[in-house]
Amino acid sequence: MSNYNVVVIGSGPGGYIAAIRCAQLGFKTAIVEKYDVLGGTCTNVGCIPSKALLDSSEHYHNAEKAFAEHGINTTGLSIDFKKMIDRRGNVVKQNNEGIAYLMKKNKIDVITGTASFVTKNKISVAVGKGEKTEIESDKFIIATGSKPTKLPFIEIDKKRIITSTEALVLNEVPKHLIIIGGGVIGVELGSVYQRLGAKVTVIEFLDKIVATMDEDISREMLRFLRKDGMEFLLSHKVTGAVVNGNEVTVSAENKNGEKIEIKGDYCLVAVGRAPYTTGLGLENAGVKLDEKGRIEVDGNLQTNVPGIYAIGDVIKGAMLAHKAEEEGAFVAETMAGQKPHIHYNMIPGVAYTWPEAASVGANEQDLKKNGVAYKSGKFPFRALGRARASGDLDGFVKVLAAKDTDEILGVHIVGARAADLIIEGVVAMEYRASAEDISRMSHPHPTYTEAFKEACLIATDNRALNM
Repeated sequence: MSNYNVVVIGSGPGGYIAAIRCAQLGFKTAIVEKYDVLGGTCTNVGCIPSKALLDSSEHYHNAEKAFAEHGINTTGLSIDFKKMIDRRGNVVKQNNEGIAYLMKKNKIDVITGTASFVTKNKISVAVGKGEKTEIESDKFIIATGSKPTKLPFIEIDKKRIITSTEALVLNEVPKHLIIIGGGVIGVELGSVYQRLGAKVTVIEFLDKIVATMDEDISREMLRFLRKDGMEFLLSHKVTGAVVNGNEVTVSAENKNGEKIEIKGDYCLVAVGRAPYTTGLGLENAGVKLDEKGRIEVDGNLQTNVPGIYAIGDVIKGAMLAHKAEEEGAFVAETMAGQKPHIHYNMIPGVAYTWPEAASVGANEQDLKKNGVAYKSGKFPFRALGRARASGDLDGFVKVLAAKDTDEILGVHIVGARAADLIIEGVVAMEYRASAEDISRMSHPHPTYTEAFKEACLIATDNRALNM
């Protein structure tokens, strides 16, 4: 029997950050991971491998479509897809090793096996064939993440009908990839294979893509993804998918009830993710779940059972790696008697298409719905000298500010390096900056950040200087 102050279950971004912060604060800490490598979904089959493939496919796309304009000849351009996938694997491996090093550096015990609660202070870990070990701890942090959501009427065979996990390790570029779901995962993986030469058709139940983002962002993303060749069937309900040899037939109908069939060689089901709590034995500890299968927590992210906490995708809120990281540190510091805080409204969301899209704070449709008086400033990237020099002209920065106080309420960016630019909006909102505050700060020229200043100038007093 091993005894600890804190045991973290799950080694994704939330779990390993929680373990590190607990160890830094002096807790005797262990982390339990059922797989042989650390890092969870994000590192192994999510954020990291998908971004590796997105970058590789973007390099190829630019070489094929944009280099000639820069005077660069790419005659004989070709794809070594196996090498691309191997590189993805190497990137993942480097991250795995980095997390393992951090565990060793912080003297955190790593236990490989599947954890299940026996009581509120004890877990059993299946560490091998029929072998189990029991661990007691004063406190537990559940950070088991999420898994792809399935549609009950579609059988995922992981060969032709696949999830995002299999989409990252295909051994060929699809001829025609059909994607069910136009959210972030769908458009990102669709971008990878469309750039590499696949025909990509996205079927989305709603009348827009990436519905969680501001409607202006959604419309702009739809425009440039269509311009690049991706096909979208919006307002369509998928009714089935059948595999016949190397072909997949997906059935759907539009809002008027008109039925269609789309045939391709692969179908990616990307309709969201569900919290992973299977086999945890939560009932043995008395931990409650909500109606959506998420673990219920209070303001300190503690469950209804004192000493058991939950973070990340298994609780309410956006399923984002950086949200889980913040929650991991928050719980550790709370247990140590500190007074940390998380502003959930200021956790940014990003879609890593190209151009990228990123948002933080309130979007325009929510402000309208809630009757909040606001003003808006929107500045296009194509008006920037840097954008013209690089050739990345698509997109804009949109700033929403309170009509009476000028405080920034939301920032929405679609365009080159939006994922990096959004932090300027996060910092501004954390310090409750006004649009005028930002507009009076010197932004380096020529850079994409100037679009943020210009959008704030428009929001403040409609006085853009470069448009």
